[in-house]
Amino acid sequence: MAESLESRPLNQAFLSLGSNIEPERNLPAAVMELSRHGRVRRVSSVWETVPLGFSGQPNFLNAALWLETPLPARELREIVIAGIEAQLGRVRTENRSAPRTIDIDIMLFNRESLRVGRRHPAGRDRARLHPSRDRRDAGPDRAEVRPCQVRNAAAG
Repeated sequence: MAESLESRPLNQAFLSLGSNIEPERNLPAAVMELSRHGRVRRVSSVWETVPLGFSGQPNFLNAALWLETPLPARELREIVIAGIEAQLGRVRTENRSAPRTIDIDIMLFNRESLRVGRRHPAGRDRARLHPSRDRRDAGPDRAEVRPCQVRNAAAG
């Protein structure tokens, strides 16, 4: 007998989200779509970062999200996240620093840090995402889900 999604134990996924093409539309849309695959426990405030590696594009708006989901990490990444990115118009090009409608990465799954594919080799991309600050802002000690509030990453 197949196990239903509802009967699986819940995994804790901390995700980073970023957009510099219509981010005011795409970040909330990504959160809404993620909520269809688990329970969104917290969403961080939104902060702005300067794009690295490719000038002449808008700054990114970024957020972190804590999702409880019955899905395993691979299914979350390869089916759900890839599907949301495609639905919101994400086009992958050879230029990994190109503008994007949405970028969703798994930063922490249960208690494991994940290296999730093309981005986040040790180096500058990891520094730009501020994963420890993201998790602190979206983590279990946060009492509320706050609406989008833009802040500059340099301001901390």
